[in-house]
Amino acid sequence: MPDQPEMSPATKELLKKVRMIVPPMLEKFHKGMLGRVAVIGGSENYTGAPYFSAMASARLGADLSHVICTPPAANVIKTYSPNLMVHPIMRETPSSTSASSVATPVIAMLTHLHSLVIGPGLGRDELMQATVAEVITAAREKKLPLVLDADALWLIQQKPDLVRGYKECVLTPNVVEFGRLAQAVGVDTEGDTGKKGCQALANALGGVMVVRKGGVDWISDGTDQRTVTGDGEGGRKRSGGQGDTLTGSIGTLLAWRNMYLEGQWDTEGGMGREET
Repeated sequence: MPDQPEMSPATKELLKKVRMIVPPMLEKFHKGMLGRVAVIGGSENYTGAPYFSAMASARLGADLSHVICTPPAANVIKTYSPNLMVHPIMRETPSSTSASSVATPVIAMLTHLHSLVIGPGLGRDELMQATVAEVITAAREKKLPLVLDADALWLIQQKPDLVRGYKECVLTPNVVEFGRLAQAVGVDTEGDTGKKGCQALANALGGVMVVRKGGVDWISDGTDQRTVTGDGEGGRKRSGGQGDTLTGSIGTLLAWRNMYLEGQWDTEGGMGREET
């Protein structure tokens, strides 16, 4: 086998922190304490993406994985796996239901979650987008960690103030999505594929965490202290579902981070919110 590239000190430190927030298996924990993650997405034309995201969350280790989607998508997703709790709440145009009416039961679920993923299979339907906008606003008020991808990024492109300044939010744009977001907030990334553009977008959005996916991945909240690059060798296969798997995995890690910060077990390291 070819030699693997040496990890940078920054990557080693990052992985050390990740290991610290992975919860131990303790007798005192009951169902749901090791992560309750929901994915909002899944529409008439897209059923695979929310499944990949929610299953990634579950397989990484979240206790409970939910999918909040439209009724047609729910009927399909329920056949994929009995592992997922599927809620047919979302509605698409031409439904006569208002976005507020659709959002109300979703918002009621937020207090029972550790993190929320929005975007896989969401689509750009006007009612779906308006509903998600209301859910994001409510999630911010509850300080619930968010992961936004795919067509949730399309929404942020139209309404960047929904997440501006919310540091419990992670955006995971690919090359095209990154370019659109940058243009929407006035960030010039021409000729840039790395650190500078990633930091600039994060800063323009008030310190949200940006995961800039590409040939080389960059992660930044806009500061040098919290900017890292993926220096491991990645796969060269680019297929549908990979980004969705990433979102679900991040959702579980954010759930565990919350548990760590709440002191749910005898933690080591004493890391604070800014360090995680």
